[in-house]
Amino acid sequence: MQYFDFQDLKLSALGFGAMRLPVIDGQDAAVDESATFEMVDYAYEHGINYFDTAWGYHGGNSERVLGRALARYPRDSFYLADKFPGYDVSNFGKHEQIFAEQLERCGVDHFDFYLMHNVCELNIEHYLDDAKYGTLSFFAEQVRSGRIKHLGFSVHGNFETFMRFLEAYGDLMEFCQIQLNYMDWEFQNAQAKVEELRRRGIAVVVMEPLRGGILVSLEESDLEPLRALRPDASVIEWAFSFVRGIEGVGTILSGMSNMEQLRENVALFERDGALAAEENEALLALGRKLAGAKGVPCTACHYCVSHCPMELDIPRLLELYNEHLSRPSFAFIAPMALGAMPADKHPSACIGCGACSQVCPQQIDIPEALADFARLMGE
Repeated sequence: MQYFDFQDLKLSALGFGAMRLPVIDGQDAAVDESATFEMVDYAYEHGINYFDTAWGYHGGNSERVLGRALARYPRDSFYLADKFPGYDVSNFGKHEQIFAEQLERCGVDHFDFYLMHNVCELNIEHYLDDAKYGTLSFFAEQVRSGRIKHLGFSVHGNFETFMRFLEAYGDLMEFCQIQLNYMDWEFQNAQAKVEELRRRGIAVVVMEPLRGGILVSLEESDLEPLRALRPDASVIEWAFSFVRGIEGVGTILSGMSNMEQLRENVALFERDGALAAEENEALLALGRKLAGAKGVPCTACHYCVSHCPMELDIPRLLELYNEHLSRPSFAFIAPMALGAMPADKHPSACIGCGACSQVCPQQIDIPEALADFARLMGE
């Protein structure tokens, strides 16, 4: 297993994500405990020491089952990460009882790593209003008391939201978990997030290196440029190698559902995964192709905005539209972002005048795209 230095710790480059544990009869909350124990044992024995769970994973049973699996090992031989469920704004103000229950579910007296979960447009105002909710003050106190060893945050939101959180709480944050892969390096502007975190000296933990499985299920025609460069490499190896080659990246989480996936991932992280410059560029080119395969080729030039009588943030709406189409299995991001916008700024507010399309350099039929987006959002 490869490792990286985080302060005075050595963390495994591959982290065990407990969002997609094996389940019984397809029931998400019915975690297969024996299969999970077997996977945790294999991971532990092969050098994985970073285990990541969350309040909402598997209806709360991820915390319970992972906690029982890890309880069989010395507490100081692994690092456990959990998260405050800020993705649901109704949880703000309940941080004390939630944190207490998380410790109980996991059967521990402290978390090695703890995150403000999914900072995004929907909840940023709640996170920032510490005077009202006291969320960050509470968790900063848990660090001082030793019940949290290292405090961080995860983010699916746009760069502006990411920066607002950092400007407010950057001095408290020791690490950040971001969605990072060769598709989102440009598509979700992950590059800018990594560069800002590196500038601030904040460690990077990676989620979605395979983009929810999208980067595994590729057409053979998509793979031809990669096969020409490295015929024997698997699509999973390509995806992990890209992320591993980014300066500042630490633990890379993978939500593995069975032993086969775990064994394959462990084998990849037992050897060097460096890419040549030509290989790296081939992946970025493929990422651009995949990002443009669904949705519309908006470049966020903003020409359309000044011509919209409804004053819609068209580039942002099209960004969310593309995100929703490109990853239907993670269909929560667009609805959450729209939930933070006034109703008169939603895609359904488009009156279809076409003034935006007349100035679009990409010749996008923007009213049609917004209408489709509104339909997908049930508007």
